[in-house]
Amino acid sequence: MTTTHDLDELEGQPHANVFPDAEPKTVRLTLDAGGAVAPHSHPDREIVLYLVEGRIELQVGGETHDLTAGDIARFDGDQEISPRAIEASTALIVLAPRSDD
Repeated sequence: MTTTHDLDELEGQPHANVFPDAEPKTVRLTLDAGGAVAPHSHPDREIVLYLVEGRIELQVGGETHDLTAGDIARFDGDQEISPRAIEASTALIVLAPRSDD
């Protein structure tokens, strides 16, 4: 079975669950220019963030990464993270359960 969604048609701001109740957890994050998500973590998760459009500063574990549309970042969810939009931005975030490998 294949499930598809149009990111632009998902409901929820700034977070919209793409595939509710399914793993890996997949979220569309939409931020207006200057908008931010408070520092937080996702224990026991590996995270991939793909910036679909815009520009963000991504704080991960005390480091700042400047991402522009088309950039992709992968990091450990145990670290404190906080994205802040430099300009209106949309990102697709996948939070996968950490494997024991």
